[in-house]
Amino acid sequence: MGRRLPIQSLYEGTREPSPATVDFPRLYKEEFAFVWRLLRRLGVLERDLPDIAHDLFVVVFRQLSLYDQSRPVRPWLFGIAFRVVSDYRKSARFRREILESPPDLADQAPAADERVAAEQARAMVIRVLDKLDLDRRAVLVMHDLEGQTVPEIAAALGIPVATAYSRLRLAREDVAAALKRLRLP
Repeated sequence: MGRRLPIQSLYEGTREPSPATVDFPRLYKEEFAFVWRLLRRLGVLERDLPDIAHDLFVVVFRQLSLYDQSRPVRPWLFGIAFRVVSDYRKSARFRREILESPPDLADQAPAADERVAAEQARAMVIRVLDKLDLDRRAVLVMHDLEGQTVPEIAAALGIPVATAYSRLRLAREDVAAALKRLRLP
């Protein structure tokens, strides 16, 4: 038999679309910024964001016919993102160390000190989040940064609500301890 075209593999495992199927291009356009931000917050390196976002939306496309439209889309997307990031963090490309280029010089505009302080704070938060266990990090990111409720997070991750609350509490304790260590000389 002839060789398959790559685009055909996108349709494997999908059901026939029904009239109530979600419009994928619209979903992609409306939720791309959320997914990008979420992937970064879950620990995807800047250099890998385009590839991982692509992988995530391929999974979304394949699973779209299984999505329950009576439920919010963001917790569903979060559940997919969590699994994609989990696979990514286990991969060799995540573990390989790459030297970073020196930081860009700060702009000489009057608000440069504010931009530098904000970037340093963001970098500190990313460093702290990078040290968290992915299970705790996921709950913390979705609750404290994305504003999802704990029951929504538990449903997206397929865990008991009590476990989600426990992970949130432990993640907050881990973050507080890490920030305290970073601020000490």
